[in-house]
Amino acid sequence: MAKSRISSVLLLIACFGFALCLSETVRFTSTSCFFVFSVRSVLKRFDCLIWFCFFDQLFYESFDESFDGRWIVSDKSDYSGVWKHAKSEGHEDYGLLVSEKARKYAIVKDLDKPITLKDGTIVLQYEVRLQNGLECGGAYIKYLRPQEAGWTTKEFDNESPYSIMFGPDKCGSTNKVHFILKHKNPKTGEYVEHHLKFPPSVPYDKLSHVYTAIIKPDNELHILIDGEEKKKANFLSADDFEPALIPSKTIPDPDDKKPEDWDERAKIPDADAVKPDDWDEDAPMEIEDEEAVKPEGWLDDEPEEIDDPEATKPEDWDDEEDGEWEAPKIDNPKCEAGPGCGEWKRPTKRNPAYKGKWHAPMIDNPNYKGIWKPQEIPNPAYFELEKPDFEPIAALGIEIWTMQDGILFDNILIADDEKVAESYREKTWKPKFDVEKEKQKEEDAAAGVSEGLSGFHKKVFDVLYKVVNIPFLEAYNIKIIDVIEKAEKQPNLTIGVLVSIVVVFVTVIFRILFGGKKPAAAPVPKPETKKDSAPAEAEGSSGGEKEEEKEKENAAAPRPRRSRRET
Repeated sequence: MAKSRISSVLLLIACFGFALCLSETVRFTSTSCFFVFSVRSVLKRFDCLIWFCFFDQLFYESFDESFDGRWIVSDKSDYSGVWKHAKSEGHEDYGLLVSEKARKYAIVKDLDKPITLKDGTIVLQYEVRLQNGLECGGAYIKYLRPQEAGWTTKEFDNESPYSIMFGPDKCGSTNKVHFILKHKNPKTGEYVEHHLKFPPSVPYDKLSHVYTAIIKPDNELHILIDGEEKKKANFLSADDFEPALIPSKTIPDPDDKKPEDWDERAKIPDADAVKPDDWDEDAPMEIEDEEAVKPEGWLDDEPEEIDDPEATKPEDWDDEEDGEWEAPKIDNPKCEAGPGCGEWKRPTKRNPAYKGKWHAPMIDNPNYKGIWKPQEIPNPAYFELEKPDFEPIAALGIEIWTMQDGILFDNILIADDEKVAESYREKTWKPKFDVEKEKQKEEDAAAGVSEGLSGFHKKVFDVLYKVVNIPFLEAYNIKIIDVIEKAEKQPNLTIGVLVSIVVVFVTVIFRILFGGKKPAAAPVPKPETKKDSAPAEAEGSSGGEKEEEKEKENAAAPRPRRSRRET
């Protein structure tokens, strides 16, 4: 909140602060203003930054100093990942580093006092740099609500109840910046996870990015990435959150049972119909074409395939282990020169007498009553709501499972004014990002990638990660994701990938419109399958997170080894 300005006091403080800035780093926050002084800039460039703001941040963690003693690492045995206090690559700025691959991590910071979210604007913001990219892992933060009596920070794990979960997550078909609100149903007293629908995708590069969630008093939520709004939603809209915060007024009666005589068949076979006397059910669909003649020059004694004469038995082939070696087959070149090879057989044609198995024609069912549905009854869990009843934030926790190392968290901020968050972005994130962006441009130029292509590349992949989640592409999901992730590492393939996916898209549309055998769905775990899609969720459970853990397990599993014969 803006404070009254007392010019004489501010002038005195400013002068005093400037003097101290010449010798050491000073950071202090008062109810009227705060200054951030960069001693590194003073020592290296004889420069001193005095930052005036008439707002308070409610919480801020820069990780300029070691986190030991201030952030507590979980004692739970599952969390073997080692956190480190480390510099961001190419900068003198420190952050909290995920240092090992394929590990679970958990660390928590207790706040001095809980932060209420019920009144006014609240801004949640932090920076993440994926220094080695992100193939499969999370980089989100959990804003924990007050825990039960006796709970300690060393007990922090994935079951610790939170108010909000916010931040990037990418693995398999999951590519989103989560925003999950755990809201208590006042009727049942149970907590339900409400997931933001259609969240923005995660930036694919290795640059520093700042994620901002702005919770407004008019029930609006704004998600920003690098200060640019990527998503706007309303907490009370069923179109924006799943499940909706406000349950439906009615639900199907669980005790209502379908009557035994209820007939749901709209059409039935005509009981009076009789099979015609000339209907032959045994006639084959295809018959030999008696008029067909063997083409001249047909090579009856030549096989269609022959052993590849250029193939040789591999030196490391073990007959006992691999079996008897056989040369691979190739098309017989003699057959290509002639009309055909092998035993000639007359081709078949459709049998004009074929009618198939006779079925009585379908007629309207006189007893048809429609599709039965249980009657609706008042929902005992229904409640009216003018604004969400946010739980206060008592601690911040990072609890992730990642297959990637090099994830760096920095400048975690909770504020009650958007201008504060904007100021931090300008002072802490923007200078680093500009340096990294310039370096990236130089690397792209050296690799022959133009800036225009780089920008186009980013937009294409943002769209592709959204397209891949279209339901009717589910059978192709894994293949498309695999192509996209490979192409992300090779920008020059962007156009080719785009064309390939368009071809798949058109092919699926064609099959839907004109029929054909439906592809078998790939055995891929569905992300974000939530236990709490029911009216309520038990305290502390997190269905979406557990599904994501299964997905990461599948991503981490080694591919099955194929035999030589299969290759």
